[in-house]
Amino acid sequence: MTRMMGLLATAWNPLRRKLQLKTRVLHTVKGQRSQILMSPPLVSLDLPDIWTPNSSRFSVSSVHKSFNEQTARVLDGKMISMEIRSSVAGEVSRMKKCIGKVPGLAVIMVGQRWDSQIYVRNKIKACHEVGIKSFVTDLPTDCTEAEVHNALLRFNKDPSIHGILVQLPLPQHLDEGKVLDVLCLEKDVDGFHPLNMGNLAIIGREPLFIPCTPKGCVELLIRSGVEIMGKKAVVIGRSNIVGLPTSLLLQRHHATVTVIHAFTENPEQITSEADIVVSAAGVPNMVRGNWIKPGAIVIDVGTSPVEDSSCEDGYRLIGDVCYEEAVNVASVITPVPGGVGPVTVAMLLSNTLDSAKRLLDFT
Repeated sequence: MTRMMGLLATAWNPLRRKLQLKTRVLHTVKGQRSQILMSPPLVSLDLPDIWTPNSSRFSVSSVHKSFNEQTARVLDGKMISMEIRSSVAGEVSRMKKCIGKVPGLAVIMVGQRWDSQIYVRNKIKACHEVGIKSFVTDLPTDCTEAEVHNALLRFNKDPSIHGILVQLPLPQHLDEGKVLDVLCLEKDVDGFHPLNMGNLAIIGREPLFIPCTPKGCVELLIRSGVEIMGKKAVVIGRSNIVGLPTSLLLQRHHATVTVIHAFTENPEQITSEADIVVSAAGVPNMVRGNWIKPGAIVIDVGTSPVEDSSCEDGYRLIGDVCYEEAVNVASVITPVPGGVGPVTVAMLLSNTLDSAKRLLDFT
């Protein structure tokens, strides 16, 4: 038995080195084309589960030094977003010059939710800035499911449209699952089609598109030099939009992932053991400083409005994490606003560009 464990432990290290080498090769950009994302294809990360219970990689890590008198490094999502947008704009310009076409993104907006309107406005503005054509179909809150389906079908058939997204959440009378089933898989740049979600979950499969917010979270971690493999990660929230795909994506990057939801007992204790915390519960200031392990990395996806008469719009946005407390405990943290949000939009642009390249057979 001891000999077998030794063999398994020996097998693990070359696999790990192979993965790291393969990832470095994938990060290399040939010729003059600019690198857009640092995240490698998921299938390049796949490794067999080889359990080595007695190996040193399961030993207890050394205790983090105290960060109580220091301030966490704040990840500037706006700056990272601009780097990605610049690369996307360069590729869009090259596409236009070479084949006379540019990517097209269609957005279907149902209802008048203030947050959805802001998100759509930001996406359209970002498209304009990088040279992507955008089209918006606004439908009333009380529209029928057939009206949404018809709008989707029109965009599915339009060859000038390479990416389609339905702004979620939809009004309660609409069946979100049935709507997404109508969406053309090859144009699902939001990554919510059941087949894209399924391929995200299955080792050995590569989804055509990864949902933008989870993809943005991992891109932030990678660009910040955070090692994901082998780390304990906690994802707070299990929505189909953020929590679920984030947990799946972190697992594909070989983190040990725990998902916390409304029925979880002792969420504070579980979260306090995590090296990486991604919070997407939508509950303002829920995660306090004493939830955070000293030196942990905190990615705050939550965005909630709170009344503030000193602000122009009468409110300000805050995240799930109590920033003033967590910034003195974590080693790395994202702000709200200005953290995950801008990178999410950049991921949408990147997905749309990838879709256009695929559909137009442009390399």
